[in-house]
Amino acid sequence: MPTTRLDPIDRKILAELQADGRMTNVELAKRVGISAPPCLRRVRTLEEAGFIKGYHADVDARELGFEVQVYAMVGLQSQAESDLSAFEDLCRGWSLVRECNMLNGEVDFILKCVAPDLSTFQSFLTGQLLTAPNVASVKTSLVIRSAKDDPGVPFDVLEERLNRSA
Repeated sequence: MPTTRLDPIDRKILAELQADGRMTNVELAKRVGISAPPCLRRVRTLEEAGFIKGYHADVDARELGFEVQVYAMVGLQSQAESDLSAFEDLCRGWSLVRECNMLNGEVDFILKCVAPDLSTFQSFLTGQLLTAPNVASVKTSLVIRSAKDDPGVPFDVLEERLNRSA
């Protein structure tokens, strides 16, 4: 388990930064119970090791006029690795696609898309997604509302798991 190289302070740092990535190093150090210089060193080590991939603002899509959120389930004609990679590359270039995940099961990919309105999404769907090479089928579901949208991982579950194995 890769988390075994993280001590409890590292995990606490990650949990605190996941909850609020804008806090100062001094505040973070206070919350995790160490002084500021070693806290900063630990954060930099966690960044370099890839545990922290970046810092982002959690913007409200609807407040910015993106009223439509759609999940698109995409089936491909071929699942050869080169075809899967080619589709992933296309998704990276489509700005309306915010997430692209390859799945196991009936569909090959699920895409999380946002658009300012239904007609913008429909234009993307018919003009780009449905006409993309190797796309065999697309089923879409419009999000009515979101009850939960937590980023990252549940650190309480991680700590319970680690405590059971110790």
